[in-house]
Amino acid sequence: MNQEIIYAIENQNVIEFYYEGELRVVEPHCYGETTAGNEGLRAYQIDGYSSSGKMGWKMYDLSKADDIVVTEDTFEVRSGYKRGDKGMSEIYAEI
Repeated sequence: MNQEIIYAIENQNVIEFYYEGELRVVEPHCYGETTAGNEGLRAYQIDGYSSSGKMGWKMYDLSKADDIVVTEDTFEVRSGYKRGDKGMSEIYAEI
């Protein structure tokens, strides 16, 4: 369990990390174990690389993430986020 991610969610801090070698900048909303059994993060991507070319809601498999940094930038809860993320079998922290 990553305490930095929990801190970022509790304090609504933007986080940056490399995902499959590419930089992502996201607003973390929910962190836990996914229904597939992976450590996962539901976040709203605001900058960085996107294979689809689009920003927005994504689920990240944290086994593919490196160099996670909690920034001092903060964010507001995004509309469209529903507590009790159905993609998670266990939630460690959420907005």
